[in-house]
Amino acid sequence: MLLPTRATYRPGEPIELELTPAAAPREVTVWHLGRRQATVDVAAAADRVVTPELAEGGYAVGLGDPGEAPTEWTAIEVLANPIDRMRYGFVASFRPGRDPEPVTRLFRRLHLSAAQFYDWAYRHAQLMGPPEYADPLNQPVSLETVRALASALRASGTAPIGYAAVYAVGDAEWSDWEHAALLAPDGSTYALADFLRIVDPADPAWLAHFTADVSRAFAEVGFAGFHLDQYGYPRYAVRPDGRVVDVAAAFVELIAAVRRAVPDATLVFNNVNDFPAWSSTTAAQNVTYTEVWEPHDTLGDLAAVANRARALAPRRPAVVAAYQTVYAKETVAAAEVANQLTMATLFSHGATQLLAGETGSVLVDPYYVNHHVATPSTVDMLARWYDLLVAAGDVLLAPGLADVTRSVVGRHNDELDVASADPTLVIGHDPVPGTVWRRVVDTPHGLLVHLINLRGQPDAGWDTAKVPPMPVDGLRLRVRRVGASLPAIRVADPDRGPHFVELPVSLDGANHAVAELPQLAVWQLVLVSHR
Repeated sequence: MLLPTRATYRPGEPIELELTPAAAPREVTVWHLGRRQATVDVAAAADRVVTPELAEGGYAVGLGDPGEAPTEWTAIEVLANPIDRMRYGFVASFRPGRDPEPVTRLFRRLHLSAAQFYDWAYRHAQLMGPPEYADPLNQPVSLETVRALASALRASGTAPIGYAAVYAVGDAEWSDWEHAALLAPDGSTYALADFLRIVDPADPAWLAHFTADVSRAFAEVGFAGFHLDQYGYPRYAVRPDGRVVDVAAAFVELIAAVRRAVPDATLVFNNVNDFPAWSSTTAAQNVTYTEVWEPHDTLGDLAAVANRARALAPRRPAVVAAYQTVYAKETVAAAEVANQLTMATLFSHGATQLLAGETGSVLVDPYYVNHHVATPSTVDMLARWYDLLVAAGDVLLAPGLADVTRSVVGRHNDELDVASADPTLVIGHDPVPGTVWRRVVDTPHGLLVHLINLRGQPDAGWDTAKVPPMPVDGLRLRVRRVGASLPAIRVADPDRGPHFVELPVSLDGANHAVAELPQLAVWQLVLVSHR
């Protein structure tokens, strides 16, 4: 066991790792994108180790016998503002007497830097309630538990984010708000299911009430911010007074009011199916968060969502809520491959996925209480993939990344490309079943080549059952040299560990260098830097 004491560290904080004691001395090695940063001796029987202070960035950390390859891996992140690379998890149970420790342990293992506290509130239109209550769907909630979870997660490096629906009112409070109802053409009130009705989010009385509610929760519960939820509809609607409401514009007004009320809070607004990312990204919030539904069905659709998020707000993190219902419908093996392809797509496009949380569950439903308890194999797989997400954060999630695929590959460009020894294997620019999807991204640390293996897959859906990956051998990277030296070529694979391994490089004529790539399983990252 090798486990950071925090999901993320701020500069200057002691970086401490928990480990299982052993009979003999060992060593911990810290790597940054394949370059060794520090080696720390671990005494026999030690159960903790502290690394030297590290600069901001993501790091792979290995534990093993002195002078030998590590046998255990984790990752650590040092960031002044951890929300800049937000890795979002969830908590959905606040029963009296709950122990926070199993939750914080999972969040530390997966390096989840923020936790959505889903349906913690007394009512949608009244966040704070008595010390203990049943929520609108009859789940038991203790405010003491909410506070304890928020405090424990904060102490272990995760920001607790309270859920708050921005325009939902239950039946008990409806008489106070029906003047601000949003009405359908037939005169009925827009609603969610049969227990919430929708009001104009920018109604002055509602804004005053909602912002006061949020301010009180921020002060009394210990949240670091709020998840501002909406349901994706309506886009335009009429009020009882006859005024037509542009709901996208009303959301922007509401976000601005919440920002004024809680200026230091982290705000995460939900763009449902990208609505209305084109305007909400101009508002004073912190994250471009998108909850995807049909017609965002394919890996290509997820890539487009991530690209739009990064383009609309280049310096904000992009988070996609892509619920893997496949875990509840298919075998674990089929679901895990689907999940891996989803993560490979999002991570390679600079976005992260809201999926994991609680003490080891994944989201399969928009009502987070109905989460799916993951098998140990799934949690282990997520840990490996999130380790690499953190360790490679400087080339995956940093601002200023640019997709340059079509500017460098091919015979005309002749800058960089990947070829196969198998003439029947297609290596292409797009997520097409049966191919290797190849992308090249310009990063502050060199060109990063993403190889995503779709060979043998029946379709390119992100939430459909997938077959075991067909490994791809015989891939070769060819790159134009810069000056007389050979480039450094390092490769990482989330299922082999978060560490970038340097490959042998040789000349290919006067102007190019080549490297033979290891076997491709699902996702491989190849970092090319000119020393």
